[in-house]
Formats: sequence, structure tokens, C-alpha cells
Amino acid sequence: MKKYLLLPLIAAAAVSCATQELYLNVTQPAPVTIAPEIKTVGIIDRSTPTDQTKSLDALDKFLSLEGADLDSIGTLEAIKGVTQELSANDRFSEVKLLSGLKFKTSSLGGLPAPLTWEQVDGICRENGTQALFALELYDTDTRVNYSTAKTSIKTPLGNIPALEHNASMETLVKTGWRIYSPSDRAILDEHIVAESIVFSGHGINPVAAVAGMINRKDAVKEVSKKAGHVYAIRLIPYRLRVTRDYFVKGTDNFKVAKRRAQLGKWDEAAVLWEKETENPKMKVAGRAHYNMAIISEINGNLDDAVAWAQKAYSDFRNKQGLRYVRILENRKYNEDVLRYQEQR
Repeated sequence: MKKYLLLPLIAAAAVSCATQELYLNVTQPAPVTIAPEIKTVGIIDRSTPTDQTKSLDALDKFLSLEGADLDSIGTLEAIKGVTQELSANDRFSEVKLLSGLKFKTSSLGGLPAPLTWEQVDGICRENGTQALFALELYDTDTRVNYSTAKTSIKTPLGNIPALEHNASMETLVKTGWRIYSPSDRAILDEHIVAESIVFSGHGINPVAAVAGMINRKDAVKEVSKKAGHVYAIRLIPYRLRVTRDYFVKGTDNFKVAKRRAQLGKWDEAAVLWEKETENPKMKVAGRAHYNMAIISEINGNLDDAVAWAQKAYSDFRNKQGLRYVRILENRKYNEDVLRYQEQR
């Protein structure tokens, strides 16, 4: 039984030794897709608690030692972060901050029920916008921990033993967002961004220790603004580093091609791989077809890459070819999404 268990491991090791890794930078579509015809958007804040949740919110603030205006200040900064990022993006011709609208939410700690489409239609029609970005949730939750440590205080009479009080405070800033598209009555995205900030202070008593945690409000403002920026860049494509394996063993041509590839001379390596696609040995020809798929992807020819990888698997039984076909098909789909997102 042990002999049979070792066979897959030996086969995997043989494939690993026959291949080498390369890295590619691939552009991925933005996590959020908005129709190209949407050019004017509005930003609203509906994170204010209703009367029903105000008492719970006030209790939470009391228990977590939050400042009375910390949430309202942070909300403004989060909205500012989204507004600045969207305004800097040439994707939209106009970004409107709809600050005159008053909304309240009946949910505490999670996203509330979405706006009705009648509400969304009315807001967009009255303000001349084609979509709405809504801050649906803003909450800060703070926990304080105390500890003591032995220390000494210098006095004219010498060092006096004392206890030093240490306090650490962690504040979790949570923002939740939705994007409404009234034309097709679709919620294009809903997403929560959470950031944590830790403060510490120390003193001769607990009050002095907490007082030592300065600039907390400024830090919450900065993180809230950053949360707005982080959310808005979900509309921007991003670069991703991916790995690919290519074959470096099989014939002398593979060995020479490996050295050329290591020097960045991929097209010269491809000339040698293409020669081996006619090799009478099925295993060698399959590896050559697979490598031709690799060079096609490097050169941006995804259709050719799929064709080579398919043939590597179907005609020459190269198992890596089947896995690579699936990777390439996914890349082709992402390329289609990317082209749609980049329409202007």
C-alpha cells in the first residue's frame, strides 16, 4: 500500500523538476462594475441612528468611552474620503455631495435595509444624478484595558516605590456602503470596511493613564477618511502578480530555451519551443505546446494561448494544459469585464 501512495508524490516531484516559475503582472477588473453611461453620481449619508436605536447607541457610547461627537466627525471624514477619490477619478463627469438630505437608520452594527427604489428614483431625479453612493453604516466601538506595573519615583529623598497605571484603548471604525443604480434597479455593491486603531497611555493613576492617550480624535478622523478612499478605489482596476510554470526539460532545445528565457529573451525561447511541437515523442510535443501557450499569454495573445493549451491537453495528454486552459478562460472573462469598465 505504501508503494502505491508514493507514486503520486514521485510524479509530482518529476513535474516540479521539469518546470520553472515565471511571474506576470496581470491587470484585474475593478471589484465593482458601473455601467459606462453613468456619469453623474450623488453621495448621501444615512448612517444616523433613529430614535429607536438612539438609546442603544448612547449606551454603547457610554460603555465604550466614546466622545459625544466622535461618530459625527468620523462620518463627515468618511464621506469626504469617498468624495475626493471619486472626484479624482475621470470615470465620472460630476460627483455631488447631497448633504441637505436627512436619513436615519434603524440598524446598529450592521447594514440597514436598503432604500426603496421609489426613494432612490426621487433622490436621483431631484438632484440630477444617475446613481447613488450611500454611507449606510458608521460606527466606532472602543474597548479599554488597564494594567499596573511596579516602578519607582525619583524624589529629593531618593527613589520611592510606586505603581504605574497603564491603559490601552482599541477603537474599531466600521463603515458600510451601498451603490444604487435606479435605471436597472440594481444594488451594484454593498461592502463593509473595518479599521482598528490602538492607543496607549500611562500615569500615576487610571485617570492620568487615559489622559495620556492624546490625538485619538484626529486618528479616528484620519482612519475614517482613509476608509472612504479605500471604498472608492473598488471602482479602479488593479495589478496582480501571478505565477506560471513552464517546461525546461525534454530535449536540448528546452535547455537552451530555458537559458534564453532566464535572460528575458522569451521570443527566442519560443522559436525553440515551436520546433519541438513537431517532436515525435508525445510527452515532448505536449510540453512544447504548453510552453507556446505560455509565450502567447506573455505577448497578450490570450486566444492563441487557449488554443495551444487546449491542444497540449487534448492531443498530447499534458495534464497541466487542462488546468492552464481554465486559468486562461478566466483571464479572458476578466479582460472582457475590464474593457467594459474602461468604456468612456
